[in-house]
Amino acid sequence: MRVLFAGTPASAVPVLKYLLESEHEVVGVLTRRPARSGRGRKLCPSPVAQTAEEAGITVYTPSSLKDTQQRPDFAALNADVAVVVAYGLMIPEDLLDVFPHGWLNLHYSLLPKWRGASPVQHSRMAGEEITGVSIFRIDEGMDTGPIYAVDPIRVAPQTTADLLLQRLTDTGIGLLPHVLGALETGKAKAHLQASEGASYAPLLTKADAQIPWEKSAEEIANLICAFTSQPGAWTLLPDGKRLSIYPVIEMKDHDTLQPGQVLVTKHEITVGTGTNDVKLTFVTPAGKREMAADAWGRGQHYGEEFYFGLPSQNEENQCK
Repeated sequence: MRVLFAGTPASAVPVLKYLLESEHEVVGVLTRRPARSGRGRKLCPSPVAQTAEEAGITVYTPSSLKDTQQRPDFAALNADVAVVVAYGLMIPEDLLDVFPHGWLNLHYSLLPKWRGASPVQHSRMAGEEITGVSIFRIDEGMDTGPIYAVDPIRVAPQTTADLLLQRLTDTGIGLLPHVLGALETGKAKAHLQASEGASYAPLLTKADAQIPWEKSAEEIANLICAFTSQPGAWTLLPDGKRLSIYPVIEMKDHDTLQPGQVLVTKHEITVGTGTNDVKLTFVTPAGKREMAADAWGRGQHYGEEFYFGLPSQNEENQCK
């Protein structure tokens, strides 16, 4: 089939590469406009755009699909279907039927659970043991279209969002050819999404990644995994500097510290939560590289005991 691919981040690149190497023909790539990146804040094409350009595929980068002056002539592409993976722009209603088989979205959750922009992170924050991939036809709603196929996977504890994203991408690549093949032969069947059990995964911000030490150790561990590696879970040091925190180890039956209280010894750093304490594994101080937590502890100047800031304290400071 003739396929238009729509995607933007690095996580979408493996799906594009699969299509480029498959029996299907990629007739164009739709992606977000170049964004500023790095210390020099230079404009850089999206990872998907770079891959497409290297393959000699025409790239389209409208800032909006609602503006008919910006978007390409989709009908002229003569595509059979569009495959969407983390594109980042809404598909207007007037474009939903421009291709015979519509727009297929490779979504990283078991719909109707976690509709929205950040399903992987929300699933990890919830500590879910089962998640998966859904391939559905986009309609006018937010991830509400009829589903062609799903593939569930089991998630081990302490799985970070970036590792889970890789697994889900691989799962989706395994599922996609079956859906495309069924569409091509006219054997594809889609079922409507259930009306119950729907949940939403709105876009998360850097502020959401601040660690709430007053919550349980399990909730904190899940949140840190959800934000590893992007945008990174973080906490505030006594002088207001940020410290990035990587997955922690829950210390069962060990609850001697107050929420946010830090105890530094020669060989480890432990932090209090709303339940049992946790042990830090790796950290990244502001302006420095990732390092083992115990190495950072031996070089820090805050003392053997101090407190990490709590999100609630940010709100109190803003009100003063």
